[in-house]
Amino acid sequence: MLTKRVIPCLDVDRGRVVKGVSFVNIRDAGDPRELAAFYDSEGADELVFLDITASVDARDIMIEVVKQVSEQVFIPLTVGGGLRSVADIRRMLEAGADKVSLNTAAIENPQLVSEASEFFGAQCIVVAIDAKRCSDDDRIEHLERDVDSGLALDEQSGWQVYTRGGRTPMGIDAVKWAKRAADLGAGELLVTSMDTDGQLSGYDLDLLRTISEGVTIPVIASGGAGTPQHLLEALEEGKADAVLAASIFHYGTHPIGEVKEYLAKHGMPIRGKPTA
Repeated sequence: MLTKRVIPCLDVDRGRVVKGVSFVNIRDAGDPRELAAFYDSEGADELVFLDITASVDARDIMIEVVKQVSEQVFIPLTVGGGLRSVADIRRMLEAGADKVSLNTAAIENPQLVSEASEFFGAQCIVVAIDAKRCSDDDRIEHLERDVDSGLALDEQSGWQVYTRGGRTPMGIDAVKWAKRAADLGAGELLVTSMDTDGQLSGYDLDLLRTISEGVTIPVIASGGAGTPQHLLEALEEGKADAVLAASIFHYGTHPIGEVKEYLAKHGMPIRGKPTA
């Protein structure tokens, strides 16, 4: 079994780390530079840094903040938000990121995934998917939308893709899009359930399992971690390859060492020596 990764997520809005519940009710969680250095010392396997309002505000991601964060860490850093072109991705990698995360731009221009994967290597390209459970109204509402027929919602669709920080429903089936993104050349998928995000009640295991079983690239579970058991469930039942969390780490509820020790005790292969 491949080693599983434990990844803190830094959602950044105008230079500060924030955390919300189901993508709303945002509150401050600290300075990104300080938190990055702290998580590096605590034994995080990677860091994910997301500028959560760059796409909706139609502005560039904060290069200087990324440079400062990259100087504080010695573990892989994934950066996303506001990246719209190969040139943007190059700037981010040159600023110190090891990988980039594409969400809105990947939906609006799928060819960007292919171009970036070919140019920089699939290992640098993460496609992030923000998904919410579908209702019958969702399926009916989007029947007339101009969506690629291979991706459109249908009566079997369980989850819909949202873009622009969870603000815009796209009429796209999340599982179909996950498979398409993998085919386009994504090296990993970052799958966030909008229904469970910030709820601290556990990940959407059905969503994770369905996507994980449908692709051959690694899946990172996101949205809903409240206890170490939730992370274990995402890896075991959700079949994820890595678990991402924010609230339990930012507010000290369950430190990374505690989580790694718990996972190791339950048979999960993890990186480094777990220490609570």
